[in-house]
Amino acid sequence: MSSVRRHNISIPKLSPEMLAEWAEVPAAVASDCLGRGQAMAAEISPLHPSMRIVAQARTVDCMAADNSALHAAIGICEPGEVLICNAQGYTNNAIFGGLMTRAATDAKLAGLVIDGSVRDSEEIVAAGFPCYSRGVVPRGPHKGFGGVIDGPVACGGVSVSPGDLIIGDADGVTVVPFAIVEQTLEAAKAILAKEARALASLDEGGSLAEVYGVPEITLID
Repeated sequence: MSSVRRHNISIPKLSPEMLAEWAEVPAAVASDCLGRGQAMAAEISPLHPSMRIVAQARTVDCMAADNSALHAAIGICEPGEVLICNAQGYTNNAIFGGLMTRAATDAKLAGLVIDGSVRDSEEIVAAGFPCYSRGVVPRGPHKGFGGVIDGPVACGGVSVSPGDLIIGDADGVTVVPFAIVEQTLEAAKAILAKEARALASLDEGGSLAEVYGVPEITLID
């Protein structure tokens, strides 16, 4: 049986006040602030559109179809953290389900984002546990091949490090690197203010083309 390894690192923390400000920012706006990047692949989607995540990442790298490292990670995470799991994009075996949901909610985790599959989806939704996955399948996992906790991972085509900010909503998931969380928040506030001005312009009979500076239509003979 292979062991589960864990990087011996110190994970930086964001203040509750900073997280509360980010709770007002949609995943789409966060991505816009990052060059329209840092958004996970469209296939990484919530089990229910009401699900929402605003939390710092704890990362797990699993072998395909094996959930031993994910089990271990649930036991060491702090309340309010979100598990980001690279399950190698393999969707034919679920490596998270109803029993693990109970363990994760008991640990007060903020949710799970997994580049792989889950099962017991109705139980996960009923528990109110935010879960984003590439797939849902009945077939369960194997154990014993190990994995790595708290290292950099790829999830949905985006690199994630422990401590990065994860924004998830009905649209999907955006990753904000920890080093630029504050400046990205200021950019997000500016975008939200511009959107508010756009709505006010529409209320007054204006157009989005005017607000966003879209060139005038040129007639072609």
